[in-house]
Amino acid sequence: MKQGTGTVLVTGANRGLGLETCRQLGQLGWRVWLTAPDAAEGPRACEALRSEGLDVHFALLDVASPESISRLAGRLEQQGIRLTALVNNAGIAMEGFDAHVAEYTVAVNFLGPLRVTERLLPLMEEHGRIVMVSSALAELKDYPHSLQRRFDPPPSKERLVALEWSFVEDVRAGVYADRGWPESAYRVSKLGLNALTRLLAEELEPRNLLVNAVCPSWVRTQMGGPHAARSIERGADVIVWAATLPPEGPTGGFFRNRRPVPW
Repeated sequence: MKQGTGTVLVTGANRGLGLETCRQLGQLGWRVWLTAPDAAEGPRACEALRSEGLDVHFALLDVASPESISRLAGRLEQQGIRLTALVNNAGIAMEGFDAHVAEYTVAVNFLGPLRVTERLLPLMEEHGRIVMVSSALAELKDYPHSLQRRFDPPPSKERLVALEWSFVEDVRAGVYADRGWPESAYRVSKLGLNALTRLLAEELEPRNLLVNAVCPSWVRTQMGGPHAARSIERGADVIVWAATLPPEGPTGGFFRNRRPVPW
């Protein structure tokens, strides 16, 4: 992708990796839509990047709310905006472990990217890119074989959604360990996100859309903490790389340091 020829939308971008991704793409000359659920922090982050001379615009978006997603899509459609890239960065890692944590984590980390992607697909240009910000904690090799078989090969989107919700219900019923689930809503949500990446890559191949998941590694953000090994600039690099792949680039992959890693 040549510099200055793309429009990208980044979710969860008022701080951390999302904000740095907006900065790096803006520095490449892209027009950036910075989205966030906070009506105060989001505009402040946007203005900070604009003060650096970057072409950045703010839009309110709560990925856990279908209504918020529809409002955003309607606004973009009204303005005739087409997207070259979509970065599904918004994510949470909540403290504790109970049904509420499981339900809200799945809603943000898994259902959010699914709903945002499906609603914005009509606005995606041919040869566009969709990036899912995932985690090494979602690598299948670290799960019991009984659980691996439920996600690999990925079931249909409908069955995948049902599988993620079955985790929530198993947590609610106190039987999640008996069913082979880990005691981590974050891990399960990212496992679902990786499976979704593979499904969407196959589904959207006829439209020449590239869909990939990336692992930024352990990054010094509010979520990662101050002792993380990687700077935020290095963490965002793989996201920016996946968002700017050439038309002949990979699809359906999982990448760390710009290199493929096993699912």
